[in-house]
Amino acid sequence: MIDLFAEHDAGLRSHTKLADGAMLLCGFARDLAMPLLTAVKDIAQAAPFRQMETPGGYCMSVAMTNCGALGWISDPRGYRYTEQDPLSGRPWPAMPEDFLSLANQAAAEAGFFNFSPDVCLINRYVPGAKLSLHQDRDEVDLSAPIVSVSFGLPATFLLGGLQRHDSAMRLGLTHGDVLVWGGPSRLRFHAVLPLKAGLHCATGACRINLTFRQAKPRELGR
Repeated sequence: MIDLFAEHDAGLRSHTKLADGAMLLCGFARDLAMPLLTAVKDIAQAAPFRQMETPGGYCMSVAMTNCGALGWISDPRGYRYTEQDPLSGRPWPAMPEDFLSLANQAAAEAGFFNFSPDVCLINRYVPGAKLSLHQDRDEVDLSAPIVSVSFGLPATFLLGGLQRHDSAMRLGLTHGDVLVWGGPSRLRFHAVLPLKAGLHCATGACRINLTFRQAKPRELGR
């Protein structure tokens, strides 16, 4: 394990290159937190948070929902993207323009231009919730980056290498931080350690994470 740096000052805004294709944008989304979190509440009314079941039969500790043309789901049949919310049979809520704008700007700051996500996976972490080490590889289009936005309680994020047993960087993510990885870093393993108890003025006793992905190849001419 490599401790790249301790949890940074919550007032700091800076860009840190972590590896080729991976960048941490400290505080990049902080000023947009309130409208984005209000949008999350609206999305969750139409497509409620739920703890999904893994193909192995385990219940995930992180509660999830989606917005966009597609949504990521997990169940005994496997990991995949769907056009409809399996709970309602209706399309996932549309992705707000503010979401799209933030994702596009953050990707551009990290050197990935014309990012056009069609999925926003919204994760809600409560104390003790975690995300095991994994790769994001369910997307058809692996040329696009992943853009991950953190709001609320701080979390410890592990950014590993291209092999499961590679050493990992330990990153402290705070309210408004954005992590982008793509290109040579697109298939890096990553994880979130169990969330510590606490309260945040924007989210209460939880952490909200927006993960933007481009699951399908962009249409030519777009």
